[in-house]
Amino acid sequence: MSQFGELYAQYYDLLYSEKNYEGEVSYIEELIRSYSTKSSSILDLGCGTGKHAQLLCDKGFNVHGVDLSQEMLAVAEQRRQGREGALKFTHSSIQNLKLESKFDVVISLFHVMSYQNSQEKLHAAFDVVKKHLKNGGIFIFDFWYGPAVLTDLPATRVKRLESEFLKITRIAEPVLYAQDNVVDVNYDIFIEDKSTNQIVNKKELHKMRYFFDTELELICKEFGFKIEKKYEWLNKKTPDFNSWNVVWLLKN
Repeated sequence: MSQFGELYAQYYDLLYSEKNYEGEVSYIEELIRSYSTKSSSILDLGCGTGKHAQLLCDKGFNVHGVDLSQEMLAVAEQRRQGREGALKFTHSSIQNLKLESKFDVVISLFHVMSYQNSQEKLHAAFDVVKKHLKNGGIFIFDFWYGPAVLTDLPATRVKRLESEFLKITRIAEPVLYAQDNVVDVNYDIFIEDKSTNQIVNKKELHKMRYFFDTELELICKEFGFKIEKKYEWLNKKTPDFNSWNVVWLLKN
């Protein structure tokens, strides 16, 4: 991994160090056990550094994570130690994924589906899920929910974090394109290596699509998915104008 790749992977884990991965995995496990009691295999689309995959593996699932970032996967590979038979990772975009296996469950968390911001990408992602999901299997994904996004509009935010090794400042400046249902989130990231005082500046553009029920319902119908549940993320509330993050559970 390059020096920048190492810094970026450390930055990513620091940025989300307060994220409740254990609680999220317990929530996902509960959904799986409620709607697919005999499930044992999971495909994790957009697995990042593999933390969700690792924790699900530790709960007894065989997990195959997929991500486009080589830097993220380099971190994820380290999580395989002692789990080699039950945890694996593949480098691929979602749209180009062609595995020989089918899975009991497909998950796509941390609003990866909202990164599928064109109809072509979204349809291709759903097609990949369909081809990799067993009959009767379930697809669980979360996303930005349109009614909430347009009620509580995206705003500029600054996040500062520090660890023993790094000092991070991240500025997020969003631009809303209401006719496209897309928010361009422009990140200006400053990563300081405290041992050398070297500062790396990285600019990122994250195009995030927010969805409404009707458009996703049409796609589910097109691909033959039955909508089992719609929840606010991490609870079982019906999504409303305050639910920025929503999770759907579909059955194949």
